[in-house]
Amino acid sequence: MTNNETWAPLRHELDRWQAAGRAARLWLRDDDAIEPTEALDTLLELTRPMPLTLAVIPSCTGERLVGRLSREDHVLVAVHGWAHKNHAGPEEKKQELGAHRPADLVLGELQEGLSALGKLHPRRLVPMLVPPWNRISEPLIPNLAELGFEALSTFGRVKAGSAIRLLNTHVDVVNTRGQRGNRPHADLVAELVAELDARFGNDNEPIGILTHHLVHGAAEWDFLARLVEETGNHPGADWLSAHDLLKT
Repeated sequence: MTNNETWAPLRHELDRWQAAGRAARLWLRDDDAIEPTEALDTLLELTRPMPLTLAVIPSCTGERLVGRLSREDHVLVAVHGWAHKNHAGPEEKKQELGAHRPADLVLGELQEGLSALGKLHPRRLVPMLVPPWNRISEPLIPNLAELGFEALSTFGRVKAGSAIRLLNTHVDVVNTRGQRGNRPHADLVAELVAELDARFGNDNEPIGILTHHLVHGAAEWDFLARLVEETGNHPGADWLSAHDLLKT
């Protein structure tokens, strides 16, 4: 299959949205930012045509990232847990924000993280929690608003009844069940088209694309570059910032 054939289903789906006079709402989240790196430079350059939310690890970051982002107009910052440290047992899925430690300790770290990033990135911070590994203990969620968080971002379709606004991601460029990295572009396109098709009815949930710049290889960078090319100027796609989406 040629590259054009790989991306044809996305073009056809976006054409359908355009013909209906509609534009699908898309947003981009990248996880695990800490400091300036060559990979971060690549991400920032590729994504300049669209808004980007960087999930930043509070305990590991500082002024160097502030300085690097000062040259960018399209970047927001969200809170990526506290230290991105796993506290789950060896037989469990990795989790920093689980029930493995006292809730007051976990919530205290999150409050400190929100405060730290607010001081470092006062104009860029969106008060949204992005749990490491997209996992958080359910009993913690009702406490997030009291800490100052306005939203929570994990992975998968939003479920009704959450105690806080949800702004999730749905297509992970790097990870899928049983595979990490080098995902076939045809699979990623198919996942995105499926999400678009589901939204064409009454579902208006924004579609989140999830990247992880520190572990990208050539396949991931090529996918992201082509995604920007295919969607950046298409009337059937509307790339929005997390800030704008949370205002609606």
